[in-house]
Amino acid sequence: MKIIKEKITLDELKRMSAMFGNMVKAVVDVDRNLIAVDAELHSDLEALLLEDGSQQKGLWGINFYPEMRGDDFIEFDSMINMRPSQGNKSRGVDNEQTKKKIIEIVNKRINK
Repeated sequence: MKIIKEKITLDELKRMSAMFGNMVKAVVDVDRNLIAVDAELHSDLEALLLEDGSQQKGLWGINFYPEMRGDDFIEFDSMINMRPSQGNKSRGVDNEQTKKKIIEIVNKRINK
């Protein structure tokens, strides 16, 4: 598990995808502009970020597909995203502004 505070290359991300074949699980902190990657479960990455000072309300689970491009690179799907108290009733990210923020952070932290 790793918290990306600066940048990571696409090649580094591809090496991490070995656990799931072609996917890397990640959790994005939209408040602190960080991404945690490379764990078996999104909840493990969530715990890592919480220990590092993140607040749960700003954490969103996604998946990367390093071999894909465009919209297929990021998948918005994680059990940690199910938060009816925040208006998110699915495993996805229902709020479009939050999605945009996640994409901005990903583009800032991953050298494609």
